[in-house]
Amino acid sequence: GGVVPELASRDHVRRLPLLLDELLAQTGGRRPDAIAVTAGPGLIGALLVGVNFARGLAMGWDIPVIPVHHLEGHLLAPLLNGVDPFPAVALLVSGGHTMLVEVRGIGDYILLGETLDDAAGEAFDKAAKMMGLGYPGGPALAALAEGGNAQAFRLPRPLLDRPGLDFSFSGLKTAFRLASMPIAPDDGQKRGDLAASFQAAVVETLFTKCQRALRQTGRRRLIVAGGVGANRALRAALNGLVSEGVEVFIADLAHCTDNAAMIALAGALHTERAQAATADFPVRARWSLTEEEA
Repeated sequence: GGVVPELASRDHVRRLPLLLDELLAQTGGRRPDAIAVTAGPGLIGALLVGVNFARGLAMGWDIPVIPVHHLEGHLLAPLLNGVDPFPAVALLVSGGHTMLVEVRGIGDYILLGETLDDAAGEAFDKAAKMMGLGYPGGPALAALAEGGNAQAFRLPRPLLDRPGLDFSFSGLKTAFRLASMPIAPDDGQKRGDLAASFQAAVVETLFTKCQRALRQTGRRRLIVAGGVGANRALRAALNGLVSEGVEVFIADLAHCTDNAAMIALAGALHTERAQAATADFPVRARWSLTEEEA
């Protein structure tokens, strides 16, 4: 299936020194002013590896550490393009999270809706696994969908028949599994049709909820962040909101998935959170975006 926590932690231990060597080679060994590090939410083992590595570096360099909320990093990623999209509604859609947030300014967030079960990215990955496409399966399923007919299978659009801004993808995942069972592994057309139908259901659900959130808040700007934001069908659909007078800000493909640049930016914008390397700030597997302090 997905990410194995123990293996992820070991991989962090192996890769972090290599990445540091690469960074120092690029910067000529110049000491930074501070170190921004993800303090949550996420897999606790991997988070602890990263935080302890950052603390060790900060002690050696005698510089502060700035704990960063992982999801805030995603929300701020469009700023890496040199634009200021706030205030806005933000769709944060990834393998672990699917939520709509009203962003009034940096550090000022109101949760509008979130998934009640599976995240959209997780649903993509699980559907891809059912099709034998491996992990991470989202991009592979999207590629398979390109040659398919999105109208071939009638799949549900969860929670669109009721008011509100919450999401649910478990029922769609179940419907996909049932529809996939009769399809032969070598039937490329039907596999493509089912992939396209699944992708269309997810995209329509996300698009409609974004429309509702914009109307509810009166905002005319939409931010799209997170790994699923790299999906071309979703990007095309949401960019269509421009015709409705909405400014759409989507992170570059390189900044949709998890990356260090967005965490560094979030740290730079929250220097008031800087702490001594020996400070005992919390590391959290679960951490609400609306909680202000680390």
